[in-house]
Amino acid sequence: MVASPEHSLIKPDFYEVKQIQLTSPILHIGSEVQKLNPFEYVQAGKFVYRPNQDALARALRERGHLNDYIQRIQDRQEIEPLLTMAFGDRWRSETDANGEPLFPESSISRKWTKQKITDLRPMIRNGMGQLYIPGSSIKGAIRTAVAYHLIKYSDRYHVPRQQQISEIERKLRESMGTLRQQAKFADDKLFMDRLFTDFDLMYGDRQFGNRKGPNTDFMRAVHVTDTAPLLEQEVVNKQGQKGSLNLPVVAEVLVSSHFEGWKAKYRASIYAEMVRLVQTQFSISLDQTMLSWFHHSQGMDIPFQTIDDILKICQEFAQDQWDYEHDYWQEIQNNPNAKNSNGETINLDFGAIQDFYEPEKCPYNIRLGWASGMTGTTISLLIRDEELRSEIRDTCGIKAPGFEAPKSRRTVIAPSGEIKFVPGWVKFRTM
Repeated sequence: MVASPEHSLIKPDFYEVKQIQLTSPILHIGSEVQKLNPFEYVQAGKFVYRPNQDALARALRERGHLNDYIQRIQDRQEIEPLLTMAFGDRWRSETDANGEPLFPESSISRKWTKQKITDLRPMIRNGMGQLYIPGSSIKGAIRTAVAYHLIKYSDRYHVPRQQQISEIERKLRESMGTLRQQAKFADDKLFMDRLFTDFDLMYGDRQFGNRKGPNTDFMRAVHVTDTAPLLEQEVVNKQGQKGSLNLPVVAEVLVSSHFEGWKAKYRASIYAEMVRLVQTQFSISLDQTMLSWFHHSQGMDIPFQTIDDILKICQEFAQDQWDYEHDYWQEIQNNPNAKNSNGETINLDFGAIQDFYEPEKCPYNIRLGWASGMTGTTISLLIRDEELRSEIRDTCGIKAPGFEAPKSRRTVIAPSGEIKFVPGWVKFRTM
């Protein structure tokens, strides 16, 4: 039996949901473990392998080499020679007695550097061992963009004086002595909590005031899902050339700053699991009914009513970061005779990075994850006092007296040896 249209139930239009395609040239989202020790991965040839430790231990025990493996770990020796001895030259495709691969496909990355990788920084994986982007990472970046937008346009949204930039700067100066001890949550107490949670909830005729905490956070009305797994896909471009999306790589990330006079300065190299040519999707939903429950105790307006509003806020924040980075890189002077940590000459040619930042309009919607830095994860670009910004950097991070903040940048070296990529820039496209 089919109900006639006039008697059919109409779904209440409480939610706005959009499916978003996310693309990025290259990015890294960190995991709970900041660094892997050398025995937790194998670098061999053009690849880096992360073993299924349980399966590997079982297989080594079956072959009588488990104690040798443990001894190598204790001695911090490489395990590739042991793998060859235990399983032969085809150790990469071996399985244990249960048929589980010792080196799952999702844990193999191209090695983009000829350097010996030390202290590999892993990228986050889901329960299936697949790379992905957590919804919490995307929502966290959105939250920072919303805070930045509210403070930047404090008059438009009637932001209370206590959360305006002049007052935030004053509190920062006063709290500088204790800032290091509470750096991780300093902005919560300074302004974030009041911006997002100083709301009364009104539901129907009932008002629930004088409540604090996450239940009064208006960002509860916004839900962001995890992305689909970043599975490698082969594609063919318009010229008929084959390539890969979601290509897992282990790359050398160059940390650089500059000398006085803006000549480029080498600071360090970091090796990280990254994903090149990211293409995935996630959904963002806005519970508009829930959003209508929130009424700020001092009359501040919520800066969005639709998902498009949120995306515009992100875009504007990205543009401000883009402009700042553009100006920084235009000042940097190449240094072909810089020395790396081994005393070897390294050509700090940032021409490709300057080209990347050449467009005036930022082509990306947000910056995510590792390397977003101080400008992408805080409202620091709104702090007008450069000296104060530097003092915060020196207090909370690595001291660099006399330099602008942030001082250093992270760029990625391509397999050709060229300094070519900037991690973390992401595009959104509504599907």
